[in-house]
Amino acid sequence: MALESEETANDDLEELLNFIRDSRGFDFTGYKRSSLTRRIRKRMNDVNISSYVDYRDRLESNAEEFRFLFNTILINVTSFFRDAETWTFLQREVLPEVLDGRDPDDEIRVWSAGCSSGEEAYSLAIIFAEALGVAECAKRVKIYGTDVDEEALRDARAGLYSAKSLELLPTEIRDKYFEPNGAQFLFNSDLRRRVIFGRHDITRDAPISRLDLLVCRNTLMYFNVEAQSQIMDRFHFALREGGYLFLGKAEMLLSDGDRFDVASMRQRIFRRRSGTAGSPQQPTPVKFDSTTSGDPRQASRKRLLNDLVLESAPNATVGIDLDGVVVLINGQARGQFGLTSHDVGRPFRDLEISYRPAELRSLIEQAHSERRSVRVNSVERRMGADEVQYVDILIKPLWSGDGVAVGTSVVFVDTTLATRLQYEVKRNREDLETAYEELQSTNEELETTNEELQSSIEELETTNEELQSTNEELETTNEELQSGNEELETMNEEMRIRTGELDEARTFLEGVLSSVAAGVVVLDAETRVRSWNRGAEDLWGLRSDEVRQQVFFTLDFGLPTADLREVVQECLSSKRRTGPLSLDAVNRIGRTITCSVVCSPLDGQSEGVVLLMEESSRG
Repeated sequence: MALESEETANDDLEELLNFIRDSRGFDFTGYKRSSLTRRIRKRMNDVNISSYVDYRDRLESNAEEFRFLFNTILINVTSFFRDAETWTFLQREVLPEVLDGRDPDDEIRVWSAGCSSGEEAYSLAIIFAEALGVAECAKRVKIYGTDVDEEALRDARAGLYSAKSLELLPTEIRDKYFEPNGAQFLFNSDLRRRVIFGRHDITRDAPISRLDLLVCRNTLMYFNVEAQSQIMDRFHFALREGGYLFLGKAEMLLSDGDRFDVASMRQRIFRRRSGTAGSPQQPTPVKFDSTTSGDPRQASRKRLLNDLVLESAPNATVGIDLDGVVVLINGQARGQFGLTSHDVGRPFRDLEISYRPAELRSLIEQAHSERRSVRVNSVERRMGADEVQYVDILIKPLWSGDGVAVGTSVVFVDTTLATRLQYEVKRNREDLETAYEELQSTNEELETTNEELQSSIEELETTNEELQSTNEELETTNEELQSGNEELETMNEEMRIRTGELDEARTFLEGVLSSVAAGVVVLDAETRVRSWNRGAEDLWGLRSDEVRQQVFFTLDFGLPTADLREVVQECLSSKRRTGPLSLDAVNRIGRTITCSVVCSPLDGQSEGVVLLMEESSRG
């Protein structure tokens, strides 16, 4: 039964991950299941949910829960110049190589993948500014900071950091690149404009190209081996020949020696080997011709021809204006995605196609902000239980002849056949590799000595992979502990502030009671003395510490307290003021006085009364 329960939980987890991918565009299916399960379980425990099915119901009913889940999965533990020794090596050994031989007008392109709240991207800006000068760096260096966490990206774009987050920086660096902004510090505005932040999923989105330096630290360790391999393919494509790849302490490049050289294994810095690689071509923006020549009938026939060509185009096409309203849906789009002519004029965000099979709204914003076409390849679209379609999606911003943005076209190209052929080619390649391995095995049997040596190497590689896996787990645990420690520090600071406020309130109340000349005595519901002010001490000669927590009616201090019992009980039961009651009494110096006593109910959650005692006449 335990095995069946575990298998069911694993199936429910996969369904949850597919739901998150389809509904929000966050694809965690490539993450390591051990780390992913631990992080999701942590959030489920926080909301007292035990099963993945129930947690999916919560996500469907509470959209805000997605934000808390993503913040839990994406730990976002970062700091300026994290692992200072590594950054020192990067600054002293790598940057001179990056800058050497470059023309003064050449642009230097840097990508910080998984940048979280921006500390890593701004650290890169600082070391380039130290090498080139602030003005030259602002002119030549362009740094891209990307992450899948929109909340962290908002913090990164602001460039505002607390004094605590900057405490490890040398004072001269902090004063040079940060300026006070209230209780926080703002990063240098000239350099901040050269750091471009945007949402990017390194497992799915097209990589930034022609890079001199790519920094992706302690991000790969969250993905499984297959996803890591796909990401490394993208990183290799993104780097120019001789470009540097900077990984985290827990990450290594053990099986990619044919594409990367080791610059420093200790610092996890690698260099792309020379070879051929394509560069993504910048798409040519579509421009509308705002003028029409010739007679009106010919112009009308041309417009009709344009409409018919677009309507019969083989690829599904949707046109959206700058307000996000659908202005065009061709026949292929209507048939392929179940749209109708009634959907023209509706907000694009209200259509299912805007977020399934891919999240298009953010891609449209990216295309317009970067003024370039954005392409997403081989997006999986489920047509039924067993039918899958693959499409390439091209988001192209449209401009008029005078360069004014007018809208966006979204084109869906069916690549199902090509994708399946790729899979077939891949399977054939794997079959050939299997046949080659069998031949190699036969050859190894003939060479006994070589076989023993190969076996030893394989054992060492296995041990090294196990150590690497353990190291990644320890690194993840360390980051989780660091995140928890920061939460505890925040709670401790709030408790200290609350204690100070309570001390201040208590001091204020004690001062008020002490300043009242009349005797003020506070009794609880059991008529024990809770407060005895200085006026009472002067009137009866008893100190506060002598009477505190004593039953009032057992005290002997010159006032006939027994005569007050009925008055006090009436006030306790009715919750209304009683008195004044005049009693003959003897004050602290032995003089007979007439004491006026007023009994009032104690306001608040605690039951009790307040006795106000004043001398009305002397005997």
